[in-house]
Amino acid sequence: MLTGDTLFIGDVGRPDLLSSIGFSKDELAKDLYNSIQTKLMPLPDATRVFPGHGAGSACGKNLSTDTSSTMGEQRASNYALKATDEATFIELVTEGQAPPPSYFIYDAVLNRKDRPLLDEAAAPDALSLSEFDTKVTNGAMIIDGRTPEDFALGHLTGSINVGMAGRYAEFAGSVVPSDVDMVLLVDEGFETEAKNRLARIGFDRVVGYLEHPVAAMLDNPNRVQRASRMTATEFADRRDGIEDLQLLDVRGPGEVALGTIEGSGHIPVGQLPTRLDELVSTKPTVVFCAGGYRSSVAASVLREAGFVDVSDIIGGYAAWTEMAAVPSQR
Repeated sequence: MLTGDTLFIGDVGRPDLLSSIGFSKDELAKDLYNSIQTKLMPLPDATRVFPGHGAGSACGKNLSTDTSSTMGEQRASNYALKATDEATFIELVTEGQAPPPSYFIYDAVLNRKDRPLLDEAAAPDALSLSEFDTKVTNGAMIIDGRTPEDFALGHLTGSINVGMAGRYAEFAGSVVPSDVDMVLLVDEGFETEAKNRLARIGFDRVVGYLEHPVAAMLDNPNRVQRASRMTATEFADRRDGIEDLQLLDVRGPGEVALGTIEGSGHIPVGQLPTRLDELVSTKPTVVFCAGGYRSSVAASVLREAGFVDVSDIIGGYAAWTEMAAVPSQR
């Protein structure tokens, strides 16, 4: 059985993703509960389940890395299927959900339209640095798909870092507007993959990639800046000396509820572009997430928006808690 976005391995679909286009969360939760109870739960235990998503998707909060299961296994282990009534089900599936990525609503609208098929074999246009600059001058955003480590060593000023080794399309769709052109800077050989992964969430306005990016940056050092990153220990040692420090946790609400660094504010990374006015661009700002991927995304968004002193914590909150558990590290 192909269960799409209704039943996952370990979870069920989210009822809050279409609430801004005429559907209430409660209405959708009731429809989801009804579908599960009347169409899925009566099926035999041996029925094979193949969901539309797995771990890493923002379509649920408890998705397994497994790619298939059975109805019997899901009855026994899926928290949402254990709900005894509709009200309990709604409470369980809506509690602790991360904010939906901003592109979800954009995609919901696109899904109602006829769209041309994606040619996954077609590479984006290769651009010289001057051609690349022209695209940027005309409004294109630079999406740098390299790792946070490589990005920190040197990147073109104004770039947004969304590493391809992580949840690339999801976070690009969360921090990049859906109505702008994009130019890519990625490790050589990954240009088509980067274009395709963005196009699969409807972000098909990639207008080219920078050819030979490392050589272009080496030949134009005046165009390159480094990104400040510090270890958890370095931050702990330096924080008291940072005047007017602005400490920002960019994880999801469920993660923050389990603990955060004292004195931090909270804005999930996907909400950052629309909540910049809650921060002061002239204050020194230190960003952290769970492990260092999202913080690099967020820090690059802040720099691109004009924040003058931005760093992020290598290893994120996990490194902070590990350091705190072993005081001798400081």
